[in-house]
Amino acid sequence: MILGIDVGNTHITFGCIDDGKVLKPLLRIPTDRKETEYGFAIKFKEILGLSQIKPSDLDGAVISSVVPVVTSLLKKAVELIADVEVLVVGPGIKTGIKIGIDDPGTLGADLVSTAVAAAEKYPLPCIIIDMGTATTVTVLGEGKEFKGGAIYPGLGTSLNALTQGTSLLPAIEVSVPKNAVAKNTVDCIRSGIVYGTAGAIDGIISALEDEMGKAASIVCTGGMGPMVSPYCKHELIDDEELLLNGLDIIWKKNR
Repeated sequence: MILGIDVGNTHITFGCIDDGKVLKPLLRIPTDRKETEYGFAIKFKEILGLSQIKPSDLDGAVISSVVPVVTSLLKKAVELIADVEVLVVGPGIKTGIKIGIDDPGTLGADLVSTAVAAAEKYPLPCIIIDMGTATTVTVLGEGKEFKGGAIYPGLGTSLNALTQGTSLLPAIEVSVPKNAVAKNTVDCIRSGIVYGTAGAIDGIISALEDEMGKAASIVCTGGMGPMVSPYCKHELIDDEELLLNGLDIIWKKNR
């Protein structure tokens, strides 16, 4: 059993993977850039305890991180509670993916990890949509080549920019509106955010497929995916385990 850790700008997601299967529940804590390795170690033990897993049950750990200041602290934290190897996704790690972008060194570990999983789980070419703080849309070619993609503000980021930059619009919790034609300010914001995000995703997918000259399988992951994907005109496959599946595959390739 290994521990998969995905460090995003807003949340850190933990999941244990045993024999290729991601164990439930997936657990999240805020990405605290001021935490210490000892603080993270305490949280790790508590998180594993919620899933009735002891540190001694772990054979290793894999970290995908887009927050460098937190990466080394998490690695040390895992090593404090478990005597295991901790693999950090980055340059020099075997992935089985060809990187076809201008500067491979700038490619985020999260995008690499989801691409590795998509290459194993879905028909290629594949478009991967990761809905987090930023929404990243990436293209994986038929030869397992990471071709590139698009990035735009995530749903929560767009909502925060809207409410913080206006005097009369309230800060609200993101949820699906009752109707597209909303009858009050709060639902108007929800309608705009949800349907606007769905429309943006559809537009980007259409542009990518037009440029590729063929249809692709489309996979959606990230916390906001299940909320938005039903309102897209394209057929999206929701897969919240995609990144952790990728970490498991990377672990096996580097053993």
